[in-house]
Amino acid sequence: MSTKKIIQVDEKVPANLLIPLSLQHTFAMFGASVLVPIIFGIDPSIVLLMNGVATLLFIWITKGKSPAYLGSSFAFIGPTSIIIANQGFEYAQGGFVVLGIIGCIMAFVIHRVGTKWINVVLPPAAMGAVVALIGLELAHLTIQGGSIGANLMTDTATARNFAVFFITLGTAVLGSVLFKGFLSTIPILIAIVVGYISAIAFGMVDFTPVMEASLFTMPHFQLAKFDMNAILTMLPVLLVLTSEHIGHQVVTSNVVGRDLIKDPGLHRSLFADYFASALSGLIGGVPTTTYGENIGVMAITRVYSVRVIAGAAIFSMVMSFFGPLAALISTIPGDVIGGVTFLLYGMIGTSGLRLLVEEKVDYSKSKNLILTSIVFVTGLSGLTVQFAGIQLSGMVLASVVGIILSLSFYLFDKAGWMNETD
Repeated sequence: MSTKKIIQVDEKVPANLLIPLSLQHTFAMFGASVLVPIIFGIDPSIVLLMNGVATLLFIWITKGKSPAYLGSSFAFIGPTSIIIANQGFEYAQGGFVVLGIIGCIMAFVIHRVGTKWINVVLPPAAMGAVVALIGLELAHLTIQGGSIGANLMTDTATARNFAVFFITLGTAVLGSVLFKGFLSTIPILIAIVVGYISAIAFGMVDFTPVMEASLFTMPHFQLAKFDMNAILTMLPVLLVLTSEHIGHQVVTSNVVGRDLIKDPGLHRSLFADYFASALSGLIGGVPTTTYGENIGVMAITRVYSVRVIAGAAIFSMVMSFFGPLAALISTIPGDVIGGVTFLLYGMIGTSGLRLLVEEKVDYSKSKNLILTSIVFVTGLSGLTVQFAGIQLSGMVLASVVGIILSLSFYLFDKAGWMNETD
């Protein structure tokens, strides 16, 4: 048994720990969250502000029982890019708002009908594989991630890039198993600091953006505009975001040792996620989603307190107004972020395998073997399907395939056609 102290979801955190623990989560989410507005060509400050607001709303709506950081969602990149090219970002915002409202209605329906359907559409044999894919499909970003990871697989990669990557990863790994006491709770933060210092030593950090940044910045607010074509282009993402949300809640449940699907309830967490997305889209931000990077931090540190997550949200909001702070964090090289996420994404993948073990999935049954196998191969094969203007691949496509197979097997079983019985 591990001797690491666990700080549970509802526990208070000592004041001297709160700031470094919160910063650890802020660093973990920053690269991926800021990349989305960069892709869309909008102000990152409004996104950082709304990520913080969304996270605090999520904690409040889920009664402080579900630790999750809400960052910029990648699920919307495909349809949003199409809408921006044809109509402009304001109309994409309108799609975010309408999708968020429909998601809130869906959360109300789930509250009325319950969550037993989850084991029908995604039984453990499929869910465990989907959860594992949340981390595994992101693995390539750790060494070939551009703005959110290292670039070790390109012709321009140098010995310095590899050195910083492995220094960061090595510190995170050794810190997770060797550090004791206070240091054992912040191995990721220490790894980022050590990696950053090594990058400075190798001459890889340019402080010009920090020197040129305005002391005070105001996020760019703009109201959403609505168009039926833009809304219809955005709607298919509903399935994508819902599947991702359920997967993250299952992962987090495994990490913290509590069934968050039941308490505070899937309806509460899903409502919070979609409500935050609608609010963000209404005033100029992007949709939000629970972040795997922050789940990975919790898995390593065993600190699950929502107070720490709330602290990270406040830091994000402060950064949206304080230019030099955001600029300083943006100077952290991708090799540092890649070294950290190399471990974090692996921890998420392991959580899916843990689910399969704890649910005691019986692989002597053909349907379980097929579900896990097909979901894994679909998610990792690189297969891409175009549907209703959006691109389905990776974990999202695997979720859809898993749902179709699971429902088919359920109906076959009810009809008495299966050659095996439970």
